[in-house]
Amino acid sequence: MARRLTAASLSLLSLLTFTACTGGDAQEQPADADSSPRIVVASGQDVTGKNGIRQQLIDAWNAKEGEHGYRARLVELPGSADQQRSQLLGALQSGSAEYDVVNLDVTWIPEFAEAGRIRPLDDAAVEEPEDLIKSVDRTSYWDGKRYAVPFNSDVGLLYYRKDHLVKASASRTDLGGDDVSWDGLRELRGPLDDAGIDDYEAIWTTQLAAYEGRTVNAIEAFASAVPNFRLTDGEGNYVATEEQLTTGMTELWERTQSPYLLEGSAESREAESLSAFAEGRTTFLRHWPYVYPTLHETFGEDLGVARLPGKAVLGGQSLAVTSSTSERRAAKAAELIAFLTDPDSERCLLRAGFAATRTSAYEEADTAPDCRHARAYAEGPTASPTGESTGRMPPDLADGTSYFRHILRPALGAAVERPRTPLYGAVTHTLTTELDALYGPPRGPGGSRPGVAEIAKSLDEALRKILPG
Repeated sequence: MARRLTAASLSLLSLLTFTACTGGDAQEQPADADSSPRIVVASGQDVTGKNGIRQQLIDAWNAKEGEHGYRARLVELPGSADQQRSQLLGALQSGSAEYDVVNLDVTWIPEFAEAGRIRPLDDAAVEEPEDLIKSVDRTSYWDGKRYAVPFNSDVGLLYYRKDHLVKASASRTDLGGDDVSWDGLRELRGPLDDAGIDDYEAIWTTQLAAYEGRTVNAIEAFASAVPNFRLTDGEGNYVATEEQLTTGMTELWERTQSPYLLEGSAESREAESLSAFAEGRTTFLRHWPYVYPTLHETFGEDLGVARLPGKAVLGGQSLAVTSSTSERRAAKAAELIAFLTDPDSERCLLRAGFAATRTSAYEEADTAPDCRHARAYAEGPTASPTGESTGRMPPDLADGTSYFRHILRPALGAAVERPRTPLYGAVTHTLTTELDALYGPPRGPGGSRPGVAEIAKSLDEALRKILPG
């Protein structure tokens, strides 16, 4: 049966289309002579769209060419994050593309550093390092050395529909405090089921398809259930136990079992989960900060956002200099990184919908901090797939709570890291594969599934095979 699209979902169509599309060919740099005054930056696609904030910051650097003598060019890689990682590793290993700067997911830094594909960085690549959010900056290091500088950060947030809560006569319609729990959300099932909300089907949705989103949800549940939980130590050694995994797996199952989770969430990625929420099929959504401006523009005061109950995983990307670039170009590449991550650039990124990596970006007097590097974002456009929006950043929430200072910044500071290891690709593949027992087709006799203890034991054995320690 065809599902009726609401006006809200239609207004989000362009964002959904962009986040779902990963096609297109990357334009690699032709082999230039070493004297070429050009720095090539390789990155995944910008969620702010064509001529988005990253390109505009590059343009701002190029406008200063007379000061530093170099121009920069942004190359956007197609495909999923895993595909981009493979493209970058292959290109740097084979020399098929001469990238000077690479924009790496924070989980890739140990792998690229251990493989010798990126250089250690000195202080010249970091302006005002004390301004960087400590939890975010810790991801820049491996083996005691700085290999990258945080560009934009990320953290899981809880979005919700206040109008749903009003119709359900919930005792609270503003969940912006730190006392929101998964048990509290599950208690809303009955009132929401009985409220007669158009198109409503379940309490919440998230990203549980067999990709990185499944790993993120698992680590958030494990870290919430087990104090100080870690899969690996600072050197990449496996340090978790089967008992801890069982406790974490139990928490994950309780969060994601029927009837609380929207049917089909086991196949959902970012675009599908956002679409379900926009259509009113769920009251709650776990998602990333970049969707906030567009959701706020769509739903206005009916939208709520809060820190995720329990622990939230830290995401984001960081800029690194490749080992294959020459010493002279490496020095200019470090200058470019310092510019792209300086306090003003971070304010521009925050305006565009990214999570900034600097404390100062969140301390402005208003909720739309000044941005001088990128003129198109000087008036605070929302994150847009076309990069052409001219709307202002959303104001404070209805109760005066600052989304930036009271929700996003504390969430970043309290976020937990995914496993720190050069073998992260193998770890996340193992997690998503082993969790097929929870979310994939039933494999047991008569269509049954194994219990959480059995799945945890299998996961523990699989991780011990691939990780040292």
